[in-house]
Amino acid sequence: YQPASKCLVGPFVAQTAANYHVRYLFIGTDGWTAAAGFSNKDLLRVQAVRDMARSADVLAILTESEKFHRPGTVPLNIDGQPRLVITDKNIPADCKAQLERDGIDVLLADAGR
Repeated sequence: YQPASKCLVGPFVAQTAANYHVRYLFIGTDGWTAAAGFSNKDLLRVQAVRDMARSADVLAILTESEKFHRPGTVPLNIDGQPRLVITDKNIPADCKAQLERDGIDVLLADAGR
Protein backbone atom coordinates (compact mmCIF):
# COMPACT_ATOMS: atom_id res chain seq x y z
CA TYR A 1 0.00 0.00 0.00
CA GLN A 2 1.33 3.41 -0.99
CA PRO A 3 -0.18 5.87 1.50
CA ALA A 4 0.66 9.01 -0.51
CA SER A 5 -1.31 7.82 -3.55
CA LYS A 6 -3.73 5.63 -1.57
CA CYS A 7 -3.25 2.69 -3.91
CA LEU A 8 -2.21 -0.93 -3.77
CA VAL A 9 0.69 -2.15 -5.89
CA GLY A 10 2.56 -5.41 -6.35
CA PRO A 11 1.64 -9.02 -7.08
CA PHE A 12 -1.54 -8.93 -5.01
CA VAL A 13 -3.02 -6.43 -7.48
CA ALA A 14 -2.34 -8.72 -10.45
CA GLN A 15 -3.79 -11.76 -8.66
CA THR A 16 -6.90 -9.89 -7.57
CA ALA A 17 -7.52 -8.17 -10.92
CA ALA A 18 -7.33 -11.50 -12.75
CA ASN A 19 -10.45 -12.61 -10.86
CA TYR A 20 -12.63 -9.74 -12.05
CA HIS A 21 -13.96 -8.23 -15.26
CA VAL A 22 -15.02 -4.60 -15.51
CA ARG A 23 -16.46 -2.58 -18.35
CA TYR A 24 -14.45 0.57 -17.50
CA LEU A 25 -11.20 1.05 -15.63
CA PHE A 26 -10.62 4.69 -14.70
CA ILE A 27 -7.01 5.71 -14.13
CA GLY A 28 -4.96 8.86 -13.78
CA THR A 29 -1.69 9.68 -15.51
CA ASP A 30 1.28 11.89 -14.80
CA GLY A 31 1.85 12.88 -18.40
CA TRP A 32 1.45 12.31 -22.13
CA THR A 33 3.61 12.91 -25.17
CA ALA A 34 3.05 11.81 -28.74
CA ALA A 35 6.29 9.80 -28.64
CA ALA A 36 5.81 7.99 -25.32
CA GLY A 37 2.04 7.99 -24.89
CA PHE A 38 0.65 8.05 -21.37
CA SER A 39 3.10 7.69 -18.51
CA ASN A 40 3.44 7.77 -14.75
CA LYS A 41 6.28 8.42 -12.33
CA ASP A 42 6.07 5.17 -10.35
CA LEU A 43 6.95 1.77 -11.86
CA LEU A 44 4.85 -0.17 -9.35
CA ARG A 45 1.76 1.92 -10.10
CA VAL A 46 2.35 1.49 -13.83
CA GLN A 47 2.45 -2.28 -13.40
CA ALA A 48 -0.77 -2.14 -11.36
CA VAL A 49 -2.47 -0.25 -14.22
CA ARG A 50 -1.22 -2.81 -16.76
CA ASP A 51 -2.46 -5.69 -14.60
CA MET A 52 -5.88 -4.15 -14.03
CA ALA A 53 -6.25 -3.09 -17.68
CA ARG A 54 -6.21 -6.74 -18.77
CA SER A 55 -9.54 -7.17 -16.97
CA ALA A 56 -11.25 -4.12 -18.49
CA ASP A 57 -13.10 -3.56 -21.74
CA VAL A 58 -12.33 0.16 -21.85
CA LEU A 59 -9.45 1.99 -20.23
CA ALA A 60 -10.59 5.52 -19.35
CA ILE A 61 -7.85 8.01 -18.55
CA LEU A 62 -8.79 11.05 -16.47
CA THR A 63 -6.26 13.86 -16.53
CA GLU A 64 -5.89 17.61 -16.45
CA SER A 65 -4.96 19.30 -19.71
CA GLU A 66 -1.66 20.61 -18.32
CA LYS A 67 -0.28 17.06 -18.28
CA PHE A 68 -0.16 16.95 -22.07
CA HIS A 69 3.31 17.53 -23.58
CA ARG A 70 4.72 16.58 -20.15
CA PRO A 71 6.22 13.10 -19.97
CA GLY A 72 6.23 10.94 -16.88
CA THR A 73 9.09 8.54 -16.18
CA VAL A 74 7.51 5.18 -17.02
CA PRO A 75 5.35 4.68 -20.15
CA LEU A 76 2.10 2.83 -19.49
CA ASN A 77 2.50 0.83 -22.73
CA ILE A 78 -1.22 0.19 -23.07
CA ASP A 79 -1.40 0.34 -26.85
CA GLY A 80 -4.23 -1.60 -28.42
CA GLN A 81 -6.51 -1.18 -25.42
CA PRO A 82 -9.72 0.68 -26.29
CA ARG A 83 -9.29 4.02 -24.59
CA LEU A 84 -11.19 7.06 -23.59
CA VAL A 85 -9.55 10.26 -22.38
CA ILE A 86 -11.51 12.59 -20.15
CA THR A 87 -9.89 15.98 -19.69
CA ASP A 88 -10.74 19.66 -19.63
CA LYS A 89 -11.31 22.01 -22.56
CA ASN A 90 -7.75 23.40 -22.36
CA ILE A 91 -6.14 20.31 -23.90
CA PRO A 92 -3.70 21.47 -26.60
CA ALA A 93 -5.33 21.11 -30.03
CA ASP A 94 -2.41 19.11 -31.42
CA CYS A 95 -2.65 16.60 -28.56
CA LYS A 96 -6.39 16.17 -28.99
CA ALA A 97 -5.94 15.68 -32.74
CA GLN A 98 -3.18 13.09 -32.21
CA LEU A 99 -5.24 11.13 -29.70
CA GLU A 100 -8.18 11.07 -32.08
CA ARG A 101 -5.93 9.95 -34.96
CA ASP A 102 -4.80 7.12 -32.69
CA GLY A 103 -8.44 6.04 -32.31
CA ILE A 104 -8.85 7.39 -28.79
CA ASP A 105 -12.11 9.11 -27.89
CA VAL A 106 -11.58 12.46 -26.17
CA LEU A 107 -14.31 13.71 -23.85
CA LEU A 108 -14.04 17.28 -22.64
CA ALA A 109 -15.42 17.72 -19.14
CA ASP A 110 -17.24 20.94 -18.37
CA ALA A 111 -16.35 22.23 -14.93
CA GLY A 112 -19.40 24.48 -15.03
CA ARG A 113 -17.37 27.63 -15.47
